[in-house]
Amino acid sequence: MNKVFERLLSGIFLTGQILVHILQTKIYRSNTLDQMAFIGPASVPIALITAASVGMVFTIQVAREFIYFGATSAVGGVLALALTRELAPVLTAVVLAGRVGSAFAAEIGTMKVTEQIDALYILKTDPIDYLVTPRVIACSLMLPVLSILSLLVGMTAGLIISDLLYDISSSIFLDSVRNFLKTWDIVVCLIKSLIFGALIAIIGCNWGLTTSGGAKGVGRSTTEAVVISLISIFITNFFLSWLMFQGTGSAVIE
Repeated sequence: MNKVFERLLSGIFLTGQILVHILQTKIYRSNTLDQMAFIGPASVPIALITAASVGMVFTIQVAREFIYFGATSAVGGVLALALTRELAPVLTAVVLAGRVGSAFAAEIGTMKVTEQIDALYILKTDPIDYLVTPRVIACSLMLPVLSILSLLVGMTAGLIISDLLYDISSSIFLDSVRNFLKTWDIVVCLIKSLIFGALIAIIGCNWGLTTSGGAKGVGRSTTEAVVISLISIFITNFFLSWLMFQGTGSAVIE
């Protein structure tokens, strides 16, 4: 347990270092582009499959109850709010935590135990600049893009299910989305995704940099990085939602 707290503390210091290096424009562009390609296009299939599944299941669960209460016209809007504010950014972040966060921890952890990190210091190359900063920037930029794609796919899946199973026309569905969804909801989705992306990258890289104990240590670091990333996403999501949606809601009333 003490080791986890030590790593969390080192992660806070690592975050400060990354911010300083970004402000000083110490960025390896080629590394950043490589990481963006690894995080973005390679993660699209699993992210979109997850979004489509969630959109269909959520619509099935909501539509049957709303139809019973005579609120058929609200199905599309409620799905849009749920996906935009919570489901799209959170579930996409969870997918990336498992796929990307673990890869960061394993790759950098292997470099650490095989002394490749020390070799970078000998070559007068800062590992933060060369390894960590490009991953943090790439993850922070690509997760919002993936979240928007997930939102669109989830909404499309919900529209298809509403039309095929519950005879809710696409015009009623889309009118509901337009009435419920506000610009602020899209902004919240992007802000959450950006923060979640940074968390995933920082935790994965930090756990990799603090790896010890050979191959066994790499495996342990990879597992812990994913678990801590998931916990951090859920806790951060609560506080972000609390800050951004205080007071009485007005989407349904309007």
